[in-house]
Amino acid sequence: MKNFNLLSMITLLMIACGGNDEDAIEFDSFEVDKVAVLSNDDPSPRCQVHLHMNQATKACGHRGELINATVMKRLLDLEDSSMKLAAETFADKYTQSYITNMLPLYNQDRSDTLKRQWYEYHYIIDTSIQKGTKNSVVYLATIDYYEGGAHGINQLLTMNFDTKTGRLLTMKDIFASGYEQPLQEMLLQALMEKTGLNSLTDLHEKGYLYSMDIFPAENFILGDETITFVYNPYEIAPYALGSTELILPYSQLSKILNYSFEY
Repeated sequence: MKNFNLLSMITLLMIACGGNDEDAIEFDSFEVDKVAVLSNDDPSPRCQVHLHMNQATKACGHRGELINATVMKRLLDLEDSSMKLAAETFADKYTQSYITNMLPLYNQDRSDTLKRQWYEYHYIIDTSIQKGTKNSVVYLATIDYYEGGAHGINQLLTMNFDTKTGRLLTMKDIFASGYEQPLQEMLLQALMEKTGLNSLTDLHEKGYLYSMDIFPAENFILGDETITFVYNPYEIAPYALGSTELILPYSQLSKILNYSFEY
Protein backbone atom coordinates (compact mmCIF):
# COMPACT_ATOMS: atom_id res chain seq x y z
CA MET A 1 0.00 0.00 0.00
CA LYS A 2 2.86 2.39 0.77
CA ASN A 3 4.23 1.88 -2.74
CA PHE A 4 0.92 2.93 -4.28
CA ASN A 5 0.78 6.04 -2.08
CA LEU A 6 4.30 6.99 -3.08
CA LEU A 7 3.46 6.47 -6.75
CA SER A 8 0.37 8.63 -6.39
CA MET A 9 2.39 11.46 -4.83
CA ILE A 10 4.91 11.29 -7.66
CA THR A 11 2.10 11.28 -10.22
CA LEU A 12 0.49 14.30 -8.58
CA LEU A 13 3.71 16.26 -8.69
CA MET A 14 4.47 15.32 -12.30
CA ILE A 15 1.07 16.45 -13.60
CA ALA A 16 0.94 19.57 -11.44
CA CYS A 17 4.35 20.69 -12.67
CA GLY A 18 3.54 19.99 -16.32
CA GLY A 19 2.03 23.38 -17.12
CA ASN A 20 0.58 26.55 -15.65
CA ASP A 21 -0.57 26.19 -12.04
CA GLU A 22 -4.11 27.27 -12.90
CA ASP A 23 -4.36 24.43 -15.42
CA ALA A 24 -2.79 21.71 -13.25
CA ILE A 25 -4.79 18.55 -12.58
CA GLU A 26 -3.90 16.83 -9.33
CA PHE A 27 -4.59 13.14 -8.74
CA ASP A 28 -4.58 10.82 -5.79
CA SER A 29 -5.41 7.10 -5.70
CA PHE A 30 -7.21 4.44 -3.71
CA GLU A 31 -7.72 0.67 -3.80
CA VAL A 32 -10.77 -1.56 -3.49
CA ASP A 33 -10.44 -5.32 -2.90
CA LYS A 34 -13.30 -7.80 -2.78
CA VAL A 35 -13.28 -11.60 -2.68
CA ALA A 36 -16.33 -13.84 -3.04
CA VAL A 37 -16.10 -17.57 -2.27
CA LEU A 38 -18.39 -19.69 -4.41
CA SER A 39 -19.00 -22.61 -2.01
CA ASN A 40 -18.02 -24.26 1.26
CA ASP A 41 -15.58 -26.56 -0.53
CA ASP A 42 -11.96 -26.53 0.53
CA PRO A 43 -10.54 -25.18 -1.65
CA SER A 44 -13.44 -23.33 -3.22
CA PRO A 45 -13.47 -21.38 -6.49
CA ARG A 46 -13.50 -17.67 -5.87
CA CYS A 47 -13.90 -14.34 -7.58
CA GLN A 48 -11.31 -11.67 -6.81
CA VAL A 49 -11.80 -8.00 -7.66
CA HIS A 50 -8.92 -5.55 -7.30
CA LEU A 51 -9.33 -1.92 -8.35
CA HIS A 52 -6.48 0.59 -8.17
CA MET A 53 -8.06 3.87 -9.23
CA ASN A 54 -6.64 7.33 -9.75
CA GLN A 55 -9.02 10.25 -9.23
CA ALA A 56 -8.78 13.98 -9.71
CA THR A 57 -8.71 15.74 -6.33
CA LYS A 58 -11.35 18.14 -5.04
CA ALA A 59 -8.83 20.95 -5.49
CA CYS A 60 -9.43 20.68 -9.26
CA GLY A 61 -13.05 21.77 -8.84
CA HIS A 62 -15.47 21.24 -11.72
CA ARG A 63 -12.69 20.04 -14.05
CA GLY A 64 -11.89 17.24 -11.66
CA GLU A 65 -15.56 16.33 -11.30
CA LEU A 66 -15.87 15.99 -15.07
CA ILE A 67 -12.77 13.81 -15.28
CA ASN A 68 -13.93 11.54 -12.46
CA ALA A 69 -17.44 11.24 -13.90
CA THR A 70 -16.02 10.21 -17.28
CA VAL A 71 -13.69 7.66 -15.71
CA MET A 72 -16.49 6.16 -13.61
CA LYS A 73 -18.76 5.79 -16.61
CA ARG A 74 -16.07 4.38 -18.89
CA LEU A 75 -14.44 1.92 -16.47
CA LEU A 76 -17.20 1.07 -14.00
CA ASP A 77 -20.35 1.86 -16.00
CA LEU A 78 -21.60 3.75 -12.96
CA GLU A 79 -22.41 7.33 -12.05
CA ASP A 80 -21.87 8.46 -8.49
CA SER A 81 -20.79 11.47 -6.47
CA SER A 82 -17.72 9.55 -5.28
CA MET A 83 -15.40 7.40 -7.37
CA LYS A 84 -14.53 5.37 -4.25
CA LEU A 85 -18.21 4.60 -3.67
CA ALA A 86 -18.67 3.73 -7.35
CA ALA A 87 -15.69 1.35 -7.21
CA GLU A 88 -17.04 -0.34 -4.09
CA THR A 89 -20.47 -0.67 -5.72
CA PHE A 90 -18.88 -2.17 -8.83
CA ALA A 91 -16.96 -4.74 -6.77
CA ASP A 92 -20.08 -5.68 -4.80
CA LYS A 93 -22.22 -6.08 -7.91
CA TYR A 94 -19.57 -8.03 -9.79
CA THR A 95 -18.99 -10.55 -7.01
CA GLN A 96 -22.70 -10.93 -6.30
CA SER A 97 -23.38 -11.56 -9.99
CA TYR A 98 -20.62 -14.16 -9.95
CA ILE A 99 -22.26 -16.09 -7.12
CA THR A 100 -25.77 -15.80 -8.57
CA ASN A 101 -24.79 -16.95 -12.06
CA MET A 102 -22.00 -19.41 -11.37
CA LEU A 103 -23.13 -21.29 -8.29
CA PRO A 104 -25.88 -23.30 -10.07
CA LEU A 105 -23.41 -24.26 -12.81
CA TYR A 106 -20.71 -25.12 -10.32
CA ASN A 107 -23.06 -27.38 -8.40
CA GLN A 108 -23.48 -29.43 -11.57
CA ASP A 109 -19.68 -29.69 -12.04
CA ARG A 110 -18.77 -30.00 -8.38
CA SER A 111 -17.53 -33.58 -8.60
CA ASP A 112 -15.24 -32.82 -11.53
CA THR A 113 -12.11 -31.24 -10.04
CA LEU A 114 -10.71 -30.59 -13.52
CA LYS A 115 -13.47 -28.04 -14.13
CA ARG A 116 -12.85 -26.08 -10.93
CA GLN A 117 -10.40 -23.76 -12.69
CA TRP A 118 -13.23 -22.59 -14.96
CA TYR A 119 -14.82 -20.90 -11.95
CA GLU A 120 -11.76 -18.99 -10.74
CA TYR A 121 -12.81 -15.50 -11.79
CA HIS A 122 -10.95 -12.25 -11.38
CA TYR A 123 -11.37 -8.62 -12.43
CA ILE A 124 -8.44 -6.23 -12.05
CA ILE A 125 -8.20 -2.55 -12.98
CA ASP A 126 -4.89 -0.75 -12.58
CA THR A 127 -4.79 2.92 -13.54
CA SER A 128 -2.02 5.46 -14.03
CA ILE A 129 -1.58 9.06 -15.17
CA GLN A 130 0.91 10.54 -17.61
CA LYS A 131 1.54 13.93 -19.14
CA GLY A 132 -0.01 14.41 -22.56
CA THR A 133 0.31 17.40 -24.86
CA LYS A 134 0.64 21.01 -23.77
CA ASN A 135 -2.91 21.16 -22.40
CA SER A 136 -3.79 17.52 -21.80
CA VAL A 137 -3.32 14.69 -19.36
CA VAL A 138 -3.64 10.98 -20.21
CA TYR A 139 -5.55 8.54 -18.02
CA LEU A 140 -4.50 4.92 -18.63
CA ALA A 141 -6.39 1.88 -17.40
CA THR A 142 -5.16 -1.70 -17.73
CA ILE A 143 -8.05 -4.15 -17.34
CA ASP A 144 -7.37 -7.83 -16.79
CA TYR A 145 -10.26 -10.24 -16.27
CA TYR A 146 -11.12 -13.90 -16.52
CA GLU A 147 -14.72 -15.13 -16.74
CA GLY A 148 -14.25 -18.75 -17.77
CA GLY A 149 -13.19 -20.00 -21.17
CA ALA A 150 -9.80 -20.70 -22.67
CA HIS A 151 -8.08 -17.51 -21.52
CA GLY A 152 -8.54 -14.18 -19.82
CA ILE A 153 -8.80 -10.78 -21.47
CA ASN A 154 -6.28 -7.98 -21.09
CA GLN A 155 -7.05 -4.50 -22.37
CA LEU A 156 -5.56 -1.02 -22.25
CA LEU A 157 -8.15 1.77 -22.23
CA THR A 158 -7.05 5.38 -22.63
CA MET A 159 -8.67 8.73 -21.96
CA ASN A 160 -7.14 12.10 -22.83
CA PHE A 161 -8.45 15.07 -20.86
CA ASP A 162 -8.22 18.79 -21.53
CA THR A 163 -6.54 20.24 -18.43
CA LYS A 164 -8.27 23.61 -18.92
CA THR A 165 -11.81 22.19 -18.90
CA GLY A 166 -11.66 18.57 -17.74
CA ARG A 167 -13.39 17.54 -20.96
CA LEU A 168 -12.60 14.23 -22.67
CA LEU A 169 -10.78 14.86 -25.96
CA THR A 170 -12.07 13.00 -29.01
CA MET A 171 -10.79 12.49 -32.55
CA LYS A 172 -12.79 15.54 -33.68
CA ASP A 173 -10.82 17.70 -31.25
CA ILE A 174 -7.54 16.46 -32.71
CA PHE A 175 -8.27 16.20 -36.43
CA ALA A 176 -9.83 18.41 -39.08
CA SER A 177 -12.91 17.43 -41.08
CA GLY A 178 -12.18 14.74 -43.67
CA TYR A 179 -9.30 13.20 -41.71
CA GLU A 180 -10.61 9.63 -41.82
CA GLN A 181 -9.31 8.37 -45.17
CA PRO A 182 -5.79 9.85 -45.01
CA LEU A 183 -5.43 8.73 -41.40
CA GLN A 184 -6.50 5.19 -42.29
CA GLU A 185 -3.86 5.10 -45.01
CA MET A 186 -1.18 6.27 -42.56
CA LEU A 187 -2.24 3.67 -39.99
CA LEU A 188 -2.19 0.89 -42.56
CA GLN A 189 1.32 1.90 -43.60
CA ALA A 190 2.38 2.04 -39.94
CA LEU A 191 0.98 -1.45 -39.38
CA MET A 192 2.92 -2.84 -42.33
CA GLU A 193 6.11 -1.20 -41.10
CA LYS A 194 5.57 -2.51 -37.57
CA THR A 195 4.95 -6.08 -38.73
CA GLY A 196 7.53 -6.05 -41.53
CA LEU A 197 4.84 -6.99 -44.06
CA ASN A 198 4.48 -5.40 -47.48
CA SER A 199 0.83 -5.70 -48.47
CA LEU A 200 -2.71 -6.12 -47.21
CA THR A 201 -2.60 -9.72 -48.47
CA ASP A 202 0.45 -10.40 -46.30
CA LEU A 203 -1.34 -8.87 -43.30
CA HIS A 204 -4.36 -11.10 -43.90
CA GLU A 205 -2.16 -14.18 -44.04
CA LYS A 206 -0.70 -13.30 -40.63
CA GLY A 207 -4.18 -12.70 -39.19
CA TYR A 208 -4.30 -8.90 -39.25
CA LEU A 209 -7.42 -7.14 -40.61
CA TYR A 210 -8.84 -10.52 -41.67
CA SER A 211 -12.48 -9.50 -41.30
CA MET A 212 -12.24 -5.73 -40.87
CA ASP A 213 -10.54 -2.63 -42.27
CA ILE A 214 -8.04 -0.56 -40.34
CA PHE A 215 -9.74 2.26 -38.44
CA PRO A 216 -8.62 5.23 -36.34
CA ALA A 217 -9.06 3.94 -32.79
CA GLU A 218 -10.67 6.30 -30.29
CA ASN A 219 -8.33 4.49 -27.90
CA PHE A 220 -5.31 6.78 -28.36
CA ILE A 221 -2.55 8.38 -26.31
CA LEU A 222 -1.52 11.98 -26.89
CA GLY A 223 2.21 12.51 -26.43
CA ASP A 224 4.59 15.45 -26.84
CA GLU A 225 5.52 14.52 -30.41
CA THR A 226 3.34 11.55 -31.34
CA ILE A 227 -0.11 9.98 -31.12
CA THR A 228 -0.23 6.30 -30.22
CA PHE A 229 -3.27 4.35 -31.43
CA VAL A 230 -3.98 1.33 -29.23
CA TYR A 231 -5.74 -1.76 -30.62
CA ASN A 232 -6.63 -4.40 -28.05
CA PRO A 233 -6.82 -8.14 -28.88
CA TYR A 234 -9.52 -9.03 -31.41
CA GLU A 235 -9.86 -5.44 -32.70
CA ILE A 236 -7.58 -5.78 -35.72
CA ALA A 237 -5.94 -9.15 -35.01
CA PRO A 238 -6.70 -12.42 -33.21
CA TYR A 239 -6.00 -12.94 -29.52
CA ALA A 240 -2.77 -14.84 -30.22
CA LEU A 241 -1.21 -11.73 -31.80
CA GLY A 242 -1.92 -9.63 -28.71
CA SER A 243 -2.43 -5.89 -28.66
CA THR A 244 -1.05 -3.55 -31.33
CA GLU A 245 0.18 0.02 -30.86
CA LEU A 246 0.70 2.23 -33.90
CA ILE A 247 2.66 5.45 -33.38
CA LEU A 248 2.32 8.43 -35.72
CA PRO A 249 4.34 11.67 -35.30
CA TYR A 250 2.49 14.99 -35.42
CA SER A 251 4.84 16.05 -38.21
CA GLN A 252 3.34 13.36 -40.42
CA LEU A 253 -0.19 14.34 -39.41
CA SER A 254 0.20 18.10 -39.81
CA LYS A 255 -2.10 18.40 -42.86
CA ILE A 256 -5.06 16.78 -41.11
CA LEU A 257 -4.72 18.19 -37.58
CA ASN A 258 -7.40 20.53 -36.28
CA TYR A 259 -6.12 24.12 -36.40
CA SER A 260 -7.02 24.61 -32.72
CA PHE A 261 -5.13 21.53 -31.52
CA GLU A 262 -1.92 22.39 -29.66
CA TYR A 263 0.92 20.01 -28.87
